[in-house]
Amino acid sequence: MTDSPADKKGSFKKLGARHKARRRAVDLLFEAEARDVDVSVLLSDRADLATRDQSVAPVHAYTSTLVEGVADDLDRVDGTIEGYLQDWTLQRLPAVDRAILRIAVWELFHATDVPPVVAVDEAVELAKELSTDDSPSFVNGVLGQVVQVAPQVRAAAAATAATKAARGETES
Repeated sequence: MTDSPADKKGSFKKLGARHKARRRAVDLLFEAEARDVDVSVLLSDRADLATRDQSVAPVHAYTSTLVEGVADDLDRVDGTIEGYLQDWTLQRLPAVDRAILRIAVWELFHATDVPPVVAVDEAVELAKELSTDDSPSFVNGVLGQVVQVAPQVRAAAAATAATKAARGETES
């Protein structure tokens, strides 16, 4: 069965919204690092500003999910990225590439509604839009390696969550 034009249009619009949400998440992670402020506080400030000033775009729910997710799992995300850098350190990367990689790795590990190929493709597109000429292939190379371990990370997270649920524990 083929998609009707209406189905394709609806899917495209949804993907466009997620792309914009990812781009805004990159912007927020980049700004927080550049200004040396807590990204969660910056996110909250932007959401508050959008409610007070109609000229400021509201923060998309997926932007919040990405930013909060990266902030909550930053050590593991950064450790994963560093594990796949060859002859580089995370701090030597352009800040925008760090932000793009952090979002993509978080999505690969936690966003079960995002197919891995989409997370990688979106990261490469963001690198094309926002970074250097060499960044898209670099980002693709790093994420191509992370994709291979992502299913195990997701499975381990699901098992941990199931164990906590069985014990009646809640996430903190």
